[in-house]
Amino acid sequence: MKYITIHNNQAVPVSEIPESDYEAFLELNAGFVQQSVERHCVSYFGYVSGAGVKLVCCIADDQSHEIYVSSSLVQTDKKLPSFTARHTCFEKFERELHENFGISYSDHPWMKPVRYAHDRYDKGDTIGDYPFYSIESEELHEVGVGPIHAGVIEPGHFRFICNGEKILHLEIQLGYQHRGVERLFTEKKPLNQLATLAENIAGDTAVGHSVAFAQLWECLSGFETSRDVDYARTIALELERIAIHTGDLSAVCTDIAYQLGSSVFGRLRTPIINFMQEWCGNRLSKGLIRPGRNKYPFTQALAGRLTEVLDRFEPDFIEMNRELFLLPSALSRFERTGVVTAEDASAIGAVGMAARASGLSRDIRKSHPHALYPELGHEPVVKRHGDVYSRVQVRKEEVYQSVAYLRKLLEDIPGNAEKETLQSPGRDLFALSLVEGWRGEICHCAVTGPDGSLKVYKVKDPSFHNWMALALAVRNNEISDFPICNKSFNLSYCGHDL
Repeated sequence: MKYITIHNNQAVPVSEIPESDYEAFLELNAGFVQQSVERHCVSYFGYVSGAGVKLVCCIADDQSHEIYVSSSLVQTDKKLPSFTARHTCFEKFERELHENFGISYSDHPWMKPVRYAHDRYDKGDTIGDYPFYSIESEELHEVGVGPIHAGVIEPGHFRFICNGEKILHLEIQLGYQHRGVERLFTEKKPLNQLATLAENIAGDTAVGHSVAFAQLWECLSGFETSRDVDYARTIALELERIAIHTGDLSAVCTDIAYQLGSSVFGRLRTPIINFMQEWCGNRLSKGLIRPGRNKYPFTQALAGRLTEVLDRFEPDFIEMNRELFLLPSALSRFERTGVVTAEDASAIGAVGMAARASGLSRDIRKSHPHALYPELGHEPVVKRHGDVYSRVQVRKEEVYQSVAYLRKLLEDIPGNAEKETLQSPGRDLFALSLVEGWRGEICHCAVTGPDGSLKVYKVKDPSFHNWMALALAVRNNEISDFPICNKSFNLSYCGHDL
């Protein structure tokens, strides 16, 4: 057997992951993805092992709920055939391997820097020398936007090639900010510092990344969570989804100059995040999720408050959506704008709401469920047209769905279990945790060393997959449609740069 089969939130000895020669490793994983649209790469990373680099590839099968893990030890002094030449979804993973370890490929079509990390292999590659794609023509012109943004958001540079007002090509250059997140996970030792680090990977996904870290740490430690812990995490994840989707509906309305929608959706986000502050003392849910315990138990009093919040939120949210989706001027901006086809979404490995808007039923809550999602019987919201309209529809319907889940969960609040001792992680283990954040699939992987400390920590935010979807979406659109296309995805800069 050239691979090992695991499930979400499972730890296995590193020694049980089969190691193949690179050619067999390539055939295996490229074959997995080519055989079925239900399979996609959730993580592909490397770490120094002896005189070489150990590559670890994790392919999730969304139908069987299994994850196939394999490895290969390679040397960096010779060029390798690329996975990307076989399937585009591997392109950014291999670019990162090249950037971090100097691994070269003989047939990779787009070997460019990904992040410009401080500890990258070749520090001669600087962000000012990024090799942008260009087209020589007297009829075309280039438009550069950023990295400094007119709004108070993070830095990224967008280079458009246009024919008049029509976008022919967009190249997105990131890598302007780094905190060294993955390295810090291996350097920090106190568990509370590690949990704090996880919830700051991406500020708008504090719950999603915190849950991924907590689950990963717990399976490395052989810890079984109690029902009240899983209950709190499920509620928090769905509240985060409601808050961000509602805020993004406001932002989309802003981009089409629909002031009523901008104001009302913006107002509706506020009581949701204010409830999080009532619960844990922070509107972004920081401090709420911790491994092995329920730091802020969900009480009957909180259930009453949340019911009040939802009772006020839901009718106004429904009414505002009815107004928005009956407005001809809004529909004219949404429909057939920023299309990503199902074929393109599959090819680039799109995840989360971006994938579901293009017809791919890709949702960890159903395919690799955790916490209380198996009991909720989750069915993903899937649309078919892949345009701004579909992405906005997914947001709207997922909010309806999340509200229904919360009301169901509030019918039966579990009591607080007795606190159990969380042991230290086991030695020489590999573990993987998948969580469906509001933006999409979050994946955290870890390898522990002989003393049980974190030897390798790998983070993948859904934006890592989906920035390419935005670049494809704007082709053949007017450049004035870029803001609404961009906001319909609302991807993370810091979640990418780490």
